[in-house]
Amino acid sequence: MSVKAPILAGGVSAITGVAASTGVVLAAMKGLGASDGQILSIVFVATAGYGLLSILLSLRYKMPLSIVWSTPGAAMLVAAGTLNLGFPVAVGSFIMSGVLLTLTGLWPTLGRLVSSIPKPIASAMLAGVIFSFCIAPFKVITTNPWVILPALVVWLALYRFATIWAAPAAIAVMGVVIAITVPIPSANFSLVPHIEFTMPEFTLTGLFSIAIPLYLVTMASQNIPGIAIMKTYDFEVPFKPVMVTTGLASVFSAPIGGFAFNLAAITAAINANEHAHPNHKKRYLAAVYGGVIYLVLAILAVPFVAVVLNVPHELILAMAGVALFATITSAMTVATEDSQMRLPAVITFLVGASGFAVWGIGAAFWALASGVAVWQVLKKRS
Repeated sequence: MSVKAPILAGGVSAITGVAASTGVVLAAMKGLGASDGQILSIVFVATAGYGLLSILLSLRYKMPLSIVWSTPGAAMLVAAGTLNLGFPVAVGSFIMSGVLLTLTGLWPTLGRLVSSIPKPIASAMLAGVIFSFCIAPFKVITTNPWVILPALVVWLALYRFATIWAAPAAIAVMGVVIAITVPIPSANFSLVPHIEFTMPEFTLTGLFSIAIPLYLVTMASQNIPGIAIMKTYDFEVPFKPVMVTTGLASVFSAPIGGFAFNLAAITAAINANEHAHPNHKKRYLAAVYGGVIYLVLAILAVPFVAVVLNVPHELILAMAGVALFATITSAMTVATEDSQMRLPAVITFLVGASGFAVWGIGAAFWALASGVAVWQVLKKRS
């Protein structure tokens, strides 16, 4: 029992995280201009990196520190893809975002500054930039009803009775139906890892359109909630070493595919609760076993991505949209729960959903700036 429980918890958290978010990541990287080879490199390097960091940090601090990619961050990157900045600029922006994460660990004032942004505004920004993603499943119902409708039914049923499995199961259903009904060319089933280097380009447009929004979304939607969730299970996350480690990992792996490393949020609870291990001091084993599963999934990255890249783009977007239903629900709830912050949050959401871009800077930044401006105006008036 004591051995099987952490293995099961780690396996569930790792597989759930990958299954629910890979479609979002692939769509984001494709939109940013990554080639098929670069996408293969991203999935392999990122998944392997999450596994290694989860194992090393959990063993070092004897607590379940699960490291993952940021699904909300990837969704935000989809909006940035409409700016056509080119993938080298995106890679440079990933590095800058990693630098900001590192500075957050070294300079606590930066972390407090990020935390000072009202949660309704940060959540509304996230909801706005992923809005077009979340309506994608409904856009293709008329053309692919037998792919979308069964997935929606499964998602709703499981969201009611087993929430954590809702998105992975719905995506699995879509995958099975697509495999049966949609002609997919034969793919490369090699298990040899593919790593491809991309020379980064650093621009102000990339800083404001990708790096800063990715950093803010990663902190607001992953790191800060992840720390809070761990605290509910009596685990005090070592803030400085975790931020510095994940930040530096993001910086040095970005040219070969590590677009963001951060703490798990929702799936963190799977490894930290009493089901992972009855002994509080042994629950770190769940994150260690989860890290091993990540390494196994990394080996399977090439055939998996090769198949997914042959799936029609609109269906990939639909799969990603289903994966983000819970995210936008949570974001909208936080955005509107405080009546005094409701108008700034709504403005933030509308700007983010509009795709508004000026001077080459995308909607995520302007949504945040607009929401904060409206908040300050109303704050001074009151």
